[in-house]
Amino acid sequence: MEVFREIAIIGTGYIGLVSGVCFADFGHNVVCIDKDRSKITMLKSGKVPIFEPGLEDLLANNVKAGRLTFTENLSDAVDGANAIFIAVGTPTRRGDGHADLNYVVAAAEEIVKTAKVYVLIVTKSTVPVGTNRKVAEVVAAANPELVFDVASNPEFLREGAAIYDFMRPDLVVVGAETERAAEIMNSIYRPLYLRDFPIITTDLESAEMIKYAANAFLAAKITFINKIAALCECSNADIKQVSKGIGFDGRVGSKFLHAMPRFGGSYFPKDTRALARIGQENGMPMRISETVIEVNEETKRRMVNKLKTLCDETFDEKTVAILGVTFKLGTDDMRDAPSMTIVPALIGGGATVCVVDTQGRHEGERLLPGVRWVEGPYNAVKDADMVVLLTEWNEFRALNLSKIARSMKTAHMADLRNIYSAKSAGEQGFDRCISIGRPDLQCA
Repeated sequence: MEVFREIAIIGTGYIGLVSGVCFADFGHNVVCIDKDRSKITMLKSGKVPIFEPGLEDLLANNVKAGRLTFTENLSDAVDGANAIFIAVGTPTRRGDGHADLNYVVAAAEEIVKTAKVYVLIVTKSTVPVGTNRKVAEVVAAANPELVFDVASNPEFLREGAAIYDFMRPDLVVVGAETERAAEIMNSIYRPLYLRDFPIITTDLESAEMIKYAANAFLAAKITFINKIAALCECSNADIKQVSKGIGFDGRVGSKFLHAMPRFGGSYFPKDTRALARIGQENGMPMRISETVIEVNEETKRRMVNKLKTLCDETFDEKTVAILGVTFKLGTDDMRDAPSMTIVPALIGGGATVCVVDTQGRHEGERLLPGVRWVEGPYNAVKDADMVVLLTEWNEFRALNLSKIARSMKTAHMADLRNIYSAKSAGEQGFDRCISIGRPDLQCA
């Protein structure tokens, strides 16, 4: 088996940075590359540009051990590396819903300019089926003398639990079509073999499709339970009991059956749209994914309408406290978060909005202009007409509801994460409480 020497990772965004730190913790020598000088400076100082529990400490440990370094210079990093991971962004392309591959292709072209001996180019970014073939064509055309392989290695990390997912994955997918490439990838992931975690090797196209299929399926599961939640509201059923009941069925499973304002983040919305686009381009419309997209959009509009019922059908001159703006707990990511729809709707309707979210504030100040940021939930709810719970941060899971109700102008709560029961809210002083897929409280 070929002896593995070093890993280079292009891109220090969420995927690249978490992967680089965890590979280093496996014992590999890893160098992470990014053109953003401020980001590299921050990483060299031991700080991380994203919020992910445990990441900063793990980074510091591996930098101290000499296994992890950062640079802006790609040529220095590529020299001597057996495997170069491309972990750059693939945002949704404006206008057609497809993934934008410009950054992936640009990274491949830069690798070619520097590489002199055999190199394995591994695509870690989420890319449409056929992208790795395209990368191989770009490399071969730019440097016909270079001996190389291309592999696909999609990630399945949950924001907020990324380190755990990397170290204890449900599976690792490797798309590799030569024995040499497969051996190098096996060497990289050998620590997981020793822990008996499954690693499957496929062709390039199957590896690419696995990633999209998995995310689109989970998005469909969330969308399905959100639709059932809406039906529960019409039929006086309780979505928490329904979810628990069907989750015990081994064919269904309990994960991703929690009703929520909508699915968000950097993966599900982007990947579901991309899969729908791939289907259209291949003359095989993905009707389920297309419907998932439509229902997700419908759900966010329904959430705004639900909030209006707590404000006598108008937000004008109301004061609203928002608890949490990130798309879920454990992350500072606000991409496609419910807050990105709900907060602008409140402000556009004439409301004054007070927000508390320690991790979301940095991005939120840029993305949500016109809100007032405060420290702590009890400051946010003072003299408010309505409190809206949007992110299930731990600090919001054991609130003193009596104290909150007493400090509000009108004791109205929208618990869009189903943390509190309407009965409990009523017993602690709330006049009205709404949630998702559960009976509402209306005492006044």
